[in-house]
Amino acid sequence: MVSSTTASQAELNKHQVPLQWRDNCSALLIPLNICRHKEYYLPWKCEDEKHVYEKCQYDDYMRRMKKLAKQKKEAAENLE
Repeated sequence: MVSSTTASQAELNKHQVPLQWRDNCSALLIPLNICRHKEYYLPWKCEDEKHVYEKCQYDDYMRRMKKLAKQKKEAAENLE
């Protein structure tokens, strides 16, 4: 499933994104890393990009936890 927040393999390779960071929010990580390099990792720079990326990470985590809870509930119902 490819969403608007998932970058293609070619983009990820071009921007040298490590494998462990290639997730559903990978398309948001590319501009964040570009901004970080351009601004020399100053903490008060790139706040907007960082917030958008972290929000995406949180939303993805919540989606996965809801899916897991649903699977556990269905498994418990099947055992009864």
